[in-house]
Amino acid sequence: MPTTNNRVAEFLTRYPKTVLVFFLIVTAALAWQATRFEIDASADTLLTRDNELYVKSRVASERFSPQEFLLVAYKPTAHPVLSDATFEDLRALSNELRQLERVESVRSILNVPLLTLAGGNLTQVEASQWTIEQQNFDKEALKQVFSGHPIYEDLVINQDQTATAIQVLFRPNQALEKISRQIIALEEKGLNGTLTEAEEQKLESLERQAAPIEKKLDERRIQEIEAIRGMIKKYEDNADLYLGGVHVLGYQLINIITNDLVVFGGAIAAIICAVLFILFRRWRWVLIPVLCCAASVVCTVGLLGLLGLKATVISANFIALQLILTLAIVMHLIVQYREYSGAHQDWSHKELIQATFARKVRPCLYAGITTSIGFASLIVTDIQPVIAFGWMMIIAMGLSIAVSLVLFPALLALFGKEAPAGESRLSTAVLRGFNHISLHRGRSTVIACMLLGALAIAGLFGLSVENSFINYFRDSTKVHQELQFIDRELGGSTPMDLVYSISEEEQAKEEDLVITADTVQQLQRIQKALNEHEAVGKTLSIVNFTELGRQINDDKPLTEYELTAVYWTVDKALRKELIGSYFNVDTQQARISIRIQDTTEGLDRDQLLADIRAELQELGVPEERYELTNLFVLYQDVLQKLFKSQVLSLAIVYVLLTLAFLLLFRSLRMALIGIAPNILSTVTVLGVMGWVGIPLDLMTITIASIAMGIAVDDTIHYMHRYREEIEEGGPEAAVKRTNFSVGYAVLFTSTIIIVGFSLLVFSDFLPSVYFGVLSSLAMLMALVSDLTLLPVLLRRFVRKPS
Repeated sequence: MPTTNNRVAEFLTRYPKTVLVFFLIVTAALAWQATRFEIDASADTLLTRDNELYVKSRVASERFSPQEFLLVAYKPTAHPVLSDATFEDLRALSNELRQLERVESVRSILNVPLLTLAGGNLTQVEASQWTIEQQNFDKEALKQVFSGHPIYEDLVINQDQTATAIQVLFRPNQALEKISRQIIALEEKGLNGTLTEAEEQKLESLERQAAPIEKKLDERRIQEIEAIRGMIKKYEDNADLYLGGVHVLGYQLINIITNDLVVFGGAIAAIICAVLFILFRRWRWVLIPVLCCAASVVCTVGLLGLLGLKATVISANFIALQLILTLAIVMHLIVQYREYSGAHQDWSHKELIQATFARKVRPCLYAGITTSIGFASLIVTDIQPVIAFGWMMIIAMGLSIAVSLVLFPALLALFGKEAPAGESRLSTAVLRGFNHISLHRGRSTVIACMLLGALAIAGLFGLSVENSFINYFRDSTKVHQELQFIDRELGGSTPMDLVYSISEEEQAKEEDLVITADTVQQLQRIQKALNEHEAVGKTLSIVNFTELGRQINDDKPLTEYELTAVYWTVDKALRKELIGSYFNVDTQQARISIRIQDTTEGLDRDQLLADIRAELQELGVPEERYELTNLFVLYQDVLQKLFKSQVLSLAIVYVLLTLAFLLLFRSLRMALIGIAPNILSTVTVLGVMGWVGIPLDLMTITIASIAMGIAVDDTIHYMHRYREEIEEGGPEAAVKRTNFSVGYAVLFTSTIIIVGFSLLVFSDFLPSVYFGVLSSLAMLMALVSDLTLLPVLLRRFVRKPS
């Protein structure tokens, strides 16, 4: 019996029921807090408060007040769009949509003013009377009006006139709007200088006030979307219907992520149980790991709920990752217990547990520290949700260690001592093969790893930075079909804004004028340049309004005074809808709303932005006179940071891990050996991504840290055991004894995770598919490198006790 008798282990085995009752109380309390845990798939979760572009986008949004809306696209299957059958469906559906409490108005081809049919002076026209609802227009005349219409085409009807869209506009929450205006004002001030302490406190206070209102609003949006889904079902016999909009996408993401967590989480749990039983052939070795994994996940979710940390699209797989971490710890404890049980049959059950705890507590803590460093690579990025994910995994790692080390001995103490049982012949044969390679094929192993590393590094140059929400979903999914339809048929799916500041030279000098001809002409040139890009879909600005005015004015351009007259005399609601969202008189700024067609073949988003900026420069528009904002620009900015952050964070974490190995083993040689398999694992995973064309985006950026977290855990356990074994014999014997002890835990853990996570290939959410495949690859690389390269290096360079 080892002389070290850990007091903690003795307490856990002497009073297991007391420990379990205490643990049950803590877990129950955190389980109650888990009800506060949320999944947030809104666009804001992918951005940061102090991001300059984000703040500028919020400022522009407030200044031009674009209203919250969603689209219901309607593509008739048995009759034309411009037909009485379509009008009847649109009329009935619009009436149903107006019954929703938050809906302020519903816009469709039925009620948009067709001013070109009115003729005459625009200032004399009552717009609301010139609609399909109010007039019995000839269908051929309607076709001509909508064909090439500067405003309505690709907004309420597509170019081919085979589909139309209902735009559902929602009433803003006045209380939230008031708070948001104050927040935006402070954020804008923060861009131009440092906020005072009082202003920072006020900003935090305002955000706290906004949070519950936003939560209720998000809940209401979910109810509205579900209600609208129910409404459109009755029309599906006559048409194909699609929903679109930012909040619809968020709703669909939450549904898919939740479904994946439930379906695949359950499937992975079942696989884990089945493989555990096959490996150990004892129900205790199924029950104990499952309870430890479940308890660690419940405690983590509860603590995250208590701290207010939400799961985003980026961090939705943290539960699966925690299962990996917890299972790895428990597997090492099980293997060590079974090893002692076979070698010391005279020991009591309690002594076996205490010895297992005493021997494994240190490497488990070491593994926790180094694994946390691996996930800390996410913290050094500039992307807030990725940073939050890093902290979530550090918290999860700490709880996995605490729960496993407390719960495992207490649970095991409730069982009796089992008869010694050997491992399966298959697992022994696999380890025998690894052992042969590490002892007799050392040079070949090193050469093979170097070649693999070289190929992986070459693959790094193929890594691309991309982002397309459409490509996150399988073609067969409803969300993919909806996004694709709106993208191709209704002017694009990703919004971008160009906010143009009118120079003093261009501004109207006369008080009676609102806008000058020079300004309109400059905006026309800018918009024309934008429209020449294949990926640019619908663009809207005051230019579209002037083109409409020209059509009404017998194809004659409106003068400055006519434009001003139209501005002030046109219907106030129409002015707000068609002009106010694109021109701000007070700030003398014009907004061009641009929608990017994400499905454009060969679209290079970064190059598109670069080309737009170059064209603006050619048009004589200096950078200080315009801002490119909104989701397309924001996401692209975040993605560009990803590549730099990935390189920087990996370099930092390699250095930190080397220092951690150095502190833990007090040997530079051991530190350099320990980092080698971890570098190989992470570089290989990233290299494979480059070779097969998996883009580096907000989801896949976490894969390298996952690979690091997985590989370093087994590396620590292997090195710690080897250092113990080298004291009792030569390096060959130490490698063999380590392979046939720790090697079993490494092999079992890897097998379970690879089999379990391979199920994710059936997910409809492609980031989950990538996560499953790449996590399995990371686990495989960790297994191979820890049982081949690591022992080869240890046997070659660590030949005596350190």
